[in-house]
Amino acid sequence: MSRTRIAPTPSGYLHLGNVLSFALTAALARRTGASILLRIDDLDRDRVDKRFVEDIFATLNFLEIPWDEGPRDVADYEQRWSQVHRMRMYQEALEQLRAGGDLFACACSRSKILRNNPDGVYPGTCNSLAFPFDTPDCSWRIRTMGAGLPSQLTDFVVLKKDGYPAYQLTSVVDDLYFGMDVVVRGDDLRPSTTAQQWLAEKMGRPAFREIRFYHHPLLMASAEQKLSKSAGANSIQYFRRQGHKPADMYTMILRHLGSSASAGNWEELAVASGLIDHWS
Repeated sequence: MSRTRIAPTPSGYLHLGNVLSFALTAALARRTGASILLRIDDLDRDRVDKRFVEDIFATLNFLEIPWDEGPRDVADYEQRWSQVHRMRMYQEALEQLRAGGDLFACACSRSKILRNNPDGVYPGTCNSLAFPFDTPDCSWRIRTMGAGLPSQLTDFVVLKKDGYPAYQLTSVVDDLYFGMDVVVRGDDLRPSTTAQQWLAEKMGRPAFREIRFYHHPLLMASAEQKLSKSAGANSIQYFRRQGHKPADMYTMILRHLGSSASAGNWEELAVASGLIDHWS
């Protein structure tokens, strides 16, 4: 059975950009006959907040965006679906990469990297220093020389300093574990798609290449800034408090996309955006 997923992170209140991605996922699923999994990516443990988890369910239910598999409420998510229940799989993937000699321990902080490289590109400082993997306050990075990845993903992190596996690795493991066939994500994640496809090859999991990725335009707060969860005035919760209905939010999204059309539900939004037809 074909399968896609909605995969929010509970690090802030969901905003209009998230809704666009969810609506396009639901529309593509219905068009292709795929089932929809709700997967909550919650391993950024310093930022996870139960209020944000509750907001995921509240937003999906309020906007009537469907999902077929996954948690139905916060209790179900905590008991069965949180990524912490899949830690063994992530650890196995990390050990496989370490055994293959692909990883190194890194003591660099983000602030140190930015001081030396304002663009945030990792300069390979610890690549040849051979820190033991159990060195305190170290992350694990994977060597990417010759991989042809975008510069911002040079030697990207696979295990964070807090001991939790990083997004690029968990996304590959989860998408394979849940049998994803189709993934919809924003244009800002194109580099991640490339990195994850390469990482899956390093892990000896070529099936990841069979997943079809579709990238949609981002909704912008300004000419240079995308909508983010830190911008509360663009959150669905904020609009709900202001008395807006689902149709208002779907139409707002179309305005952000430069369309004068209106939409009463997620299906009409997907059609009016023209993005699904462009992918087909």
